Amino acid sequence: QVQLVESGGGLVQAGGSLRLSCAASGSIFSPNIMKWYRQAPGKQRELVASIGLGSSTNYADSVKGRFTISRDNAKNTVSLQMNSLKPEDTAVYFCHAVYRSGIYWGQGTQVTVSS
Repeated sequence: QVQLVESGGGLVQAGGSLRLSCAASGSIFSPNIMKWYRQAPGKQRELVASIGLGSSTNYADSVKGRFTISRDNAKNTVSLQMNSLKPEDTAVYFCHAVYRSGIYWGQGTQVTVSS
C-alpha cells in the first residue's frame, strides 16, 4: 500500500519561505506524476503544482515565480519550495501521487502565513 507523508509546514510571516517535502513509500515504482494541492478554509481544494517523471512542471498562476516543485526519483520524494509567501497562501497542503495502480493522497500539512 502506497503511503505519502508530508513534512515542512508551519507558521511564517508574509514574505517568508517554507519548504514542503513528501516521501512516497510502499511501491517499487516511481509515481508517474506528483502534485501539490492546497485547501483553504471554506474553499475547494486547488492544484498548486505538478511534476512528471521527466521533471516537466506546471504551476497555478497564483504561485508562478514564487513556488518551485522538484522531485527525486531515486528517493521517491517531491518538494515544494515556497518563497515570497502571502497570507492568501494559508491552507492545508496535500501531496498527491499518480501511479499506474492508482492515485494516493498524503494527510496534509498546515501552512499559515501571517500578515
